[in-house]
Amino acid sequence: MKRIIVTRFSAMGDVAMVASVLKEFQQQHEDTEIIIVSRKLFSAFFERIPRVRFHILDPNYKHRGLTGLYLLFKELKEYKPDYIADLHNNLRSRVVGFFFKLAGFKVQVLDKGRQEKTALTRPKNKIKSPLTPTTERYAEVFRQLGFPLILSHKLQKDYRLIPTKLLGPLSSDQKKIGIAPFAQHRYKVLSLEKMEKIIAYLASRDIYEVFIFGGGEKEKAVAEGWSSKYPHVYNTIGSFNLSQELDIISHLDLMISMDSSGMHMASLVGTRCLSIWGATHPYAGFLGYGQQYEDCIQVEHPNRPSSVYGNKPCDCDGVEAIDLISAEAVIEKIKKVCE
Repeated sequence: MKRIIVTRFSAMGDVAMVASVLKEFQQQHEDTEIIIVSRKLFSAFFERIPRVRFHILDPNYKHRGLTGLYLLFKELKEYKPDYIADLHNNLRSRVVGFFFKLAGFKVQVLDKGRQEKTALTRPKNKIKSPLTPTTERYAEVFRQLGFPLILSHKLQKDYRLIPTKLLGPLSSDQKKIGIAPFAQHRYKVLSLEKMEKIIAYLASRDIYEVFIFGGGEKEKAVAEGWSSKYPHVYNTIGSFNLSQELDIISHLDLMISMDSSGMHMASLVGTRCLSIWGATHPYAGFLGYGQQYEDCIQVEHPNRPSSVYGNKPCDCDGVEAIDLISAEAVIEKIKKVCE
């Protein structure tokens, strides 16, 4: 049994994409065991992948600083790996990879394509063309280690149990729509007013059950407000762990998400997703695995995209890019898919 240590420490969506790649990798390499190193929260993404073990990264305490990373190296060395696949290529992962190189291990590091991404997002003289998908960049690391890998780029439905709390609505004959209306950066978030219009439309049709995902206490309060105001709208924030959220998403007919982890979680369980893009663009390579470009909701403008991660504003003739998208445009897309 060959053994590969895979490092990808953050962010949630990126780690979920790694899981999608590892699912197909393990289908093609039954003689391989993988140790994935990431934050404890993300272990749910890998629970159902065969021959995958999860090693917890604790960057705030146990594995903090150079001393902590050396401790992490010693912990990982106990697995007696054959290869190291660095799918993050950040300072922490490179330091761990350096320790393994010094110890004589074969290490391969992700090529993030920084120059191409800079050309795509720079204010002037953009080179606006599709870049290599991030999932293919992950796959290339394994190929460079000597493991052939062909990605299907197709959704694979993951059949999971329904959480007891939602057994009724998820077992009904209505269409099940998930909505992940939040994201880490505000330039990727459709306004709450527009999102409420979308939810109000779905609630008025009597053919939908709507489930709201993602966020902390502030977002939970917003979602609870919607669920109390509109029929057949359910807030999942704060009521389910990450594994249970995946269970719920697997039973949806459609997910609606920003360019955020909700889209990648939908991909992981094989659920179609309509994704909404503002300052970012699917050309950067972060479209959900198996999702279709035609399901991206966006308004093309010469100034888009302004950034890869959505952490910079994108002024489109005095209007922020995400604000170019109307609630009506999203509703029309939903109607085409579901009605």
